[in-house]
Amino acid sequence: MASLRDVWLLNFSTFFFFLGISVVTPVVSPFLVSLNAEPFLVGLVAGVTSFLSLISKPLGGAVGDKGYRFHALVGGNLLGLLAGVLYVVSALTSNVYLFAFARAIHGFSMGLFFPSSLSTAVDLAPAGRVGETLGWRGMMFSLGNIVGPAIGGYASDLIGFGGAFALTAVFSTVGALLAFMAWREVGDVAGHREHEKASYRELLRVTFVSASLTLFLFSMSYAGVTTYLPALYKSLSLPQSLFGYYMMVIGTFSFMTRLIGGRSADRRGPLPVTTLGLVLLLMGYVMLNVYTLPPYAYVSAALIGAGFGLAVPAMQLMALGNLPQRIRTMGSGIYTMFFDLGTLAGQVALGYVAQVRDYWGVFPVLPLILGVGFITLYAPVIWGKLNAR
Repeated sequence: MASLRDVWLLNFSTFFFFLGISVVTPVVSPFLVSLNAEPFLVGLVAGVTSFLSLISKPLGGAVGDKGYRFHALVGGNLLGLLAGVLYVVSALTSNVYLFAFARAIHGFSMGLFFPSSLSTAVDLAPAGRVGETLGWRGMMFSLGNIVGPAIGGYASDLIGFGGAFALTAVFSTVGALLAFMAWREVGDVAGHREHEKASYRELLRVTFVSASLTLFLFSMSYAGVTTYLPALYKSLSLPQSLFGYYMMVIGTFSFMTRLIGGRSADRRGPLPVTTLGLVLLLMGYVMLNVYTLPPYAYVSAALIGAGFGLAVPAMQLMALGNLPQRIRTMGSGIYTMFFDLGTLAGQVALGYVAQVRDYWGVFPVLPLILGVGFITLYAPVIWGKLNAR
C-alpha cells in the first residue's frame, strides 16, 4: 500500500532525474558552439535527445502498463547516469559524435522514465485531487529547472564543460536510489490494479487529442528559447551563467504557479487555466523580442515561467485525468511524445531559421507558433458549437 512517504520519494526521484537533465541545458549549445558547430548542427544534435525521447515513449508506456512502472523509473535514472559519464568523456575528447550519442541515451531515458512518473502521480493521487498531485509532481520538474541551469552554468564557467556534465551522473544516481526505495515499499501494486486488456482507441478522445496538439505547439515554441537563446549569448561572448540565471527565473515562477495551476484545474476545469497560462507565455515571447539580453530579458523569463506552471498541469489533467487506468501509462507516453515531437520540430525548424537569419531571427517566430496553439486548444469547443447549430 502506497503512503505519503512513497509519493514524496517518487517526487524527489523525479526532481533529481530532471535536475540531471536541466543541469546541462545551459551548457549543450555553448559546448557545441565551442567546437565550431554550425547553427543547424547545433539544432540537430540538440534534437537527438528529443527524437529518442519521442520514439521511446510508446515503449515506456507499454512497459508501465504491463506493471513495470518502477522498473522504468529506476532504469531511466540509471540511463541518465550512463549519459552523464559519456558527456564527460566527450568533453575530454572534444568528440561531437560521442556527445550526440550520449544525448540520444539521455533522450531514451526520458522516454522510459516520464510516462511512469506521470502515471504513478495519477494512480496514487487522493480522490478529487489528481490535478493537485500532478501539480506537486510537476513542481519537482520546475524545482529542477530552478537549481539545475544555475548550477550547470556556474559549474561550466568555474570548472569547465566536463565538470558540469559530471553532475548529471551524480544527480541521476540519487534519483535511482530514491525510486528504488519507493519501489521496495510499494512494490508493483500501482501497475497491477487492473488486468483488462488495454483498448488504446480510447486515446482518440477529443480532450486528449486537443491537449496533445496544443502541447506540441507549446513545446515547439519553447524549444526556441532553450536551444537558441543560450547559443545567441555564447555567440556574443556572454557568460553561460547568464542563461543559467534565465532558466532559473523560468523555473522559479513555474514552481510558484504549478500547484495553483493544478488546484485551479481541479476546481474550474483545465481549459480556462490552460488559456491563462498560454496568454502569459505569449506575453513572455513578446517581451523576449523587445528585451533579448539581460537584465531586462529576465522579465520575459518570469512571464514564460508563470505561464508554463499554469498551463502544464492543466493540460496534463485535460489529457490524462479521465483515461482508464489500464491505458494511463501508455496515454502518458503518447501525450508526452507530443512535447518531444514539438521540441524536435522547434530545434530543427528554428535551426534553419537561425542558419538563414542568425540567432536573432528565431525569437520573432515564437509568438506565431504559440498562437496556433490557441486554435488547437479551442477547436473542440468551436466544433461542438458548430455541430449544435
